[in-house]
Amino acid sequence: MIPQDLQQFLREFYHSDQKVLFLTGAGISAESGIPTFRGDDGYWTIGSQNYTPMQIATQWMFHQYPRKVWRWVLHYFNNARHAQPNPGHEVIARLEPLFGSERFKLVTQNVDGLHLAAGNTHDNTYTIHGTLAQVRCSHSCDEIVPFPADLGHYTKGDIMPEEEWEKLACPECDELMRPHVLFFDEYYNEPYNKYESALRAAFEADLLVVVGTTGATSLPWLIFETVMNNDKPIIAINLEPTTFTQTVEVNELGWVLFGKSGEILPEIEKAIMNDQ
Repeated sequence: MIPQDLQQFLREFYHSDQKVLFLTGAGISAESGIPTFRGDDGYWTIGSQNYTPMQIATQWMFHQYPRKVWRWVLHYFNNARHAQPNPGHEVIARLEPLFGSERFKLVTQNVDGLHLAAGNTHDNTYTIHGTLAQVRCSHSCDEIVPFPADLGHYTKGDIMPEEEWEKLACPECDELMRPHVLFFDEYYNEPYNKYESALRAAFEADLLVVVGTTGATSLPWLIFETVMNNDKPIIAINLEPTTFTQTVEVNELGWVLFGKSGEILPEIEKAIMNDQ
């Protein structure tokens, strides 16, 4: 059960004309069975060297070992492709039409597409780290196309036949495509990551709801900082303490709710719906 004062705030907020911004990270999708790759499953071996996701999912590594990086991405994609939206995703999707397009925005760090699968719209969803649903040319033509639907399922240790690799060739220049995601050594921009759009949403937000993210990357923290500096309330939801939850608590910025987002977000929806 969420606190009474938060329930009252949510009811009053819904009946105002103020804007809400959701910021989501890996924690919400972990409840759909998608690993965060923080444990042993995240390590990948190239030669005799073990690499973490932060080391292998880089532009530099892709240029050095493109097929090995692709195998890591396909291993992740194989885990994600059959995942289904959980109650947390579904609540956020239902809240979008409830608030309306002018009052609702969603920024997600997740590349799994579960928010869109749950029903959120492309127009109001900023996938700042890209999406596994698309690939783009790794060379100059920069062609963006859907992920090959007929590509097989591959995971750690699988050998991918040459004819399968051909499905990842750019239709324009025949060079190898790359995942349409933000590698760890790349910078955000507007065309690929909706950088300016996300910051504008943060500047205009009257309430920020942070779900399942630690604040370890720059743009999510900048979004959080923008809302904080505008003296707007923040609701931070996570299983355990993070930079976000600690900052909210120390500075008395709003509410910190520890637990599963799939259990807490329905309570938030209930608080809003009970007053309709």
